[in-house]
Amino acid sequence: MNFDNAKSWPFIEAKKLVERFKNNPPEKGYVLFETGYGPSGLPHIGTFGEVARTSMIRHAFSQLCDIPTKLIAFSDDMDGLRKVPDNLPNKEMIEQNLGKPLTSIPDPFGTHESFGQHMNSRLQAFLDGFGFDYEFKSATDAYKNGEFDETLLKLLASYEKIMDLILPTLRDERRKTYSPFLPIHPETNIVLQIPAKSWDAKNGTIIFDNDGVDLEVPITGGNCKLQWKADFAMRWAGLGVDYEMYGKDIKPSAELASRICKIIDARPPLQMTYEMFLDDKGEKISKSKGNGLTIDEWLQYATPESLALYMFQQPQKAKRLYFDVIPKNVDEYLTWLKKYEETPDADNSVWHIHNGNPPKPESDLSFALLVNLASACNPDDKSILWGFIKKYSPESTPENSPILDKLAGYAIRYYEDFVKPNKQYRAAAENEKAAMLELAEELENNSDADAQEIQQLVYDIGKKHGFENLRDWFGALYQVLLGAEQGPRIGSFFALLGVKESAALIREKVS
Repeated sequence: MNFDNAKSWPFIEAKKLVERFKNNPPEKGYVLFETGYGPSGLPHIGTFGEVARTSMIRHAFSQLCDIPTKLIAFSDDMDGLRKVPDNLPNKEMIEQNLGKPLTSIPDPFGTHESFGQHMNSRLQAFLDGFGFDYEFKSATDAYKNGEFDETLLKLLASYEKIMDLILPTLRDERRKTYSPFLPIHPETNIVLQIPAKSWDAKNGTIIFDNDGVDLEVPITGGNCKLQWKADFAMRWAGLGVDYEMYGKDIKPSAELASRICKIIDARPPLQMTYEMFLDDKGEKISKSKGNGLTIDEWLQYATPESLALYMFQQPQKAKRLYFDVIPKNVDEYLTWLKKYEETPDADNSVWHIHNGNPPKPESDLSFALLVNLASACNPDDKSILWGFIKKYSPESTPENSPILDKLAGYAIRYYEDFVKPNKQYRAAAENEKAAMLELAEELENNSDADAQEIQQLVYDIGKKHGFENLRDWFGALYQVLLGAEQGPRIGSFFALLGVKESAALIREKVS
C-alpha cells in the first residue's frame, strides 16, 4: 500500500506533522498528540469523536514516519466547578462545594475520593472500552507535582504581555478583575477569580486583592491554576504537545493560546478544528439542553464501528446527530467493508477505523433490510430473524457471522423503538390490489427465484399494470406491506423473507 499518495483527511493531517519534523525531530523523542476532557460531566459522544479522530491521525502518521508517538488524554480536573450538573446525585452536597477544584469536591456517587477522580475513572473506563491507546494525565497531579512549574514561571515573567493580549478580548466588566492566574484559597480551597495587585517573577508569587485583603500566593506547587486560554497554552508548552484538535467553538481560545505560546518562546502544536454536531432541527447540540444523541444511545442500536464511521466522515462539516442517522451509518460501514475486501485502500474509512486491519465482510444483508424483516415478522428475539437469514444464506451462523448476529439484535431494537411506533399502513387502491395479487401469484409460481429475479418480476408486473412511474409502484408496496414511505430493495427483501412468506404477506395486507 502506497501511503505517500493517500488523500484521506487523517493522512493530510499526518503529512503536516511529517513536514513539521522533517529536519528537526522532537527533542523529547516522540510526537505528542493530546485530547482534552472537562470532567464536570460524564464522558460523551464528543469525547469519543475527539479521541477516535486523533487516533486515526496518529496511526496514519505511524505509516509515514518512524518517530514514536504518544496520545495523552488530559483531564482538566483542577477547574473550579461553576454549577451543579443536572444528571448527578447528591446535588445539595455538590452545591455546598461549588467553586472548588473538581478533585477537592466529594464524590457524589460515593465510589471515589473526589468528584474529579470519579469522572476520571469513568473517562478511562470509557476509553478502555473502545480499545484506545492513550496515557491519562490529571491537571491536579501535574500542577501539584511541579510538572508545570517551569512553564508557570515563564508565564509570570511575561505577565504584562499576556494581559495586553487577552484583555482586549474581554468584556469591560470582566477586564476589571481578570488575571490569567487563579489562586486557590488556602483555607476555603475555592478557585478565586480576583484581580492581581502585584507580582514577583523572581520569587514566583502574586499578591491578589481578595475583597480588600492582600492574599500572597506562590504560583507553583498547585497553589494557583490558570484561566482557560492561558491554561491551554501552558499545557501545550509544558507537555510539549505537537498536535491537538478541538471544536469550532474553541477556535478563538486556541488562537490566543498559540500566541501565548509564542510569547514564552514555545512552539504551538499543529491544530485541527472540527465542526459541531446538530440535532434533528439543525440546532447545535447542548449537554444542558439534552437535545443530542448520547454514545450509550447510539450503542444501544448499532455497533461502535458505525459510530467511528460517523466521526470519520467529513469532520469539518456540521452534521446532524440523531437516531435517523444510525441505519445509514451502519450500512455505509458494511459497504466500505465490502469495498475494502475488493480493493484494499488506505483512504477507505474502515482502514482508519480498524487501524489498518479491517475484518472480512460476512454477508450482503444490510441493516435496513434486517430492520424491514423485523417489521414484517415482529420477532421477539433475534433467533426468529436467524430463521429467515439461514434460509437466505445457509452458510451463515451466529458463530461464524458475529457482526451479522449483532446487527440482528440491533435491528429488532431499532424497529421496536423507532419504526413500529410510526407505522402507517394504508389500503391498496384497486389498480394496486390487482397488481399485488398478481405479484403474489407469480411469487408462488416462482418459489426458487433469487433476489435479482424477484426484483425483475416486480418491475415487470408494475409496468404491466400501467405504473408509468415505477416509484409509485414501489411506494405502494412499502406503504401497504410495511406501513412506511420508503423501504429496502424489494427483491432482496422478498428473498430474505422467503418467496412463499412474501406472497402470504401480500395477500394478508391486500385483504
